[in-house]
Amino acid sequence: MKSSSDLLAGAAKATTYNMALQLMIRVMTFLLNAFVLRFITRDLLGVVNVRLLLLHSTLLFLSCEPFDKACLSKQEKKDWRQVINLMWCAVPISLVFGTVLGSVWMFALKLPDPEAVPYYNIGVVCFCLTSVLECIADPLWLVARAHLFVKLKVLAFGANQATKCVITVLLIYFVPSLGLLAFCIAQVTGAAVYCVIYYVYFTLYVAKKKDEDFPLKSVRDFFPQRIEGKPYFDSQLTSLVGSFFQQSLLKQVLTEGEKFVMTFLGALSFADQGVYDVINNLGSMAARFIFQPIEESGNLFFSQLLVRGIPIHQQKQDSALLCSQVLAYVLKTVTLIGLTILVFGQSYSFLALDLYGGSILSSGAGPSLLRWYCLYVLFIAINGITEGFVFATMSKEDVDRYNRKMFIFSGVFLLSSWLLTKYLGSVGFILANCFNMLVRILHSVSFIRGYYRQSSALPLREGFPAPLVLVSLGVVSLIMYTSEKLLCCDKGILRRILHVGIGGVCLLAVLLIIYVSEKKLIAFVKEQFDKRKNIKSEEKSS
Repeated sequence: MKSSSDLLAGAAKATTYNMALQLMIRVMTFLLNAFVLRFITRDLLGVVNVRLLLLHSTLLFLSCEPFDKACLSKQEKKDWRQVINLMWCAVPISLVFGTVLGSVWMFALKLPDPEAVPYYNIGVVCFCLTSVLECIADPLWLVARAHLFVKLKVLAFGANQATKCVITVLLIYFVPSLGLLAFCIAQVTGAAVYCVIYYVYFTLYVAKKKDEDFPLKSVRDFFPQRIEGKPYFDSQLTSLVGSFFQQSLLKQVLTEGEKFVMTFLGALSFADQGVYDVINNLGSMAARFIFQPIEESGNLFFSQLLVRGIPIHQQKQDSALLCSQVLAYVLKTVTLIGLTILVFGQSYSFLALDLYGGSILSSGAGPSLLRWYCLYVLFIAINGITEGFVFATMSKEDVDRYNRKMFIFSGVFLLSSWLLTKYLGSVGFILANCFNMLVRILHSVSFIRGYYRQSSALPLREGFPAPLVLVSLGVVSLIMYTSEKLLCCDKGILRRILHVGIGGVCLLAVLLIIYVSEKKLIAFVKEQFDKRKNIKSEEKSS
């Protein structure tokens, strides 16, 4: 059993690798969008990036997410054979959902113009197949994550994304007549590479038989099997899967709500959906590069250190104290990052879009959409870590109660998305998402306050940024707003360079104030960095 310090170091290591991976993925996606915009129609971009990727993500959420969350929960005596048996249930479930949702996507929704986007039905089948292939790799993905095989996860996911990007670019450039088929071939090939990497790696790993504590002893253990004297599935985990399934369904609706509104209500044309998605991807770079890895690693850390459903005063006190400190420091970190993005994004959205996509993106609602997205990023940052803590510590009864609340949240979110989009256009999607995130944050804050009521720890209060930092962000916001109005109103290169230079100076000033004002946070970061250096030194010496 790993100690709490090992778990924290492992979570920090996972966060670092995940951030590097997300940076690589976002850069590839950034470049891919810049490339494909010059070779394909906006209608095709909207069909692929909104409708088909929504099908793919929904299948994965419904098929794998409930099993992942349930099976990662801490148990005193976890039998990994029962875990593997349960995880493999995701595969037939993905086939069932793929058939149902694939039929909806092909026969119930408005179809794109076959002349503008041919082979649509083939695309639906290929994206469903991709989800099934990733579900086949999911049992080994779970084992890798639970035992901190961080590099393997980075390798597999990175190879998947790189394969898709490279094949898409090559096919679109050399065989442009393929159209949607180019994306289909790339998607299926990337998923196959992802699946093969996991099975080949663990086949070689168990063949060496060097790790006595590793639960999988042979290739046969990768697959379902009967267990003498025990049921096929762990009853507690199976019950959790049912609860998390409801949560995953509602979370998917909330997370991808704007795409559901676009797909089922036709709020925007396929061309407008394509433009919205490009700006959405650009705006979400920080969320996916920084906050998503922190959320995943935090959830893993809390779920491994705290026993689900047990009050704070009944937990191991050293673990409870460490979790409180980590929650406070991580919450403060992501809040500072989110506030910085919000402040600087207001004055640099127009320039970023104009440089990236020209007048196609920088004219019209594009800059306003990106500015509002910066506010959404702040809400994402706070919600990610608070909700990660809540999901790791909730009892089954708490999860069921939360699911009922999420059902109400989903209805309100979809209604607000439809109404706001009807009157405000694509900006309405961002405002509806902000409202959705704010409600979820308030729920998480209420849960955390109740959880720590019988403890002297105050992670929420300690996670609030220093007043001096907030004042400095307000001042630099005014400076950069003035700079944009004076220097960035035309396309003069020297004026734009000066505007960027002013922003750079302001950023350095903010970072310096954070360094001076947040002594405890800086000390905690340095401590984790030193631990990681020591772990690396030990790994090299061994």
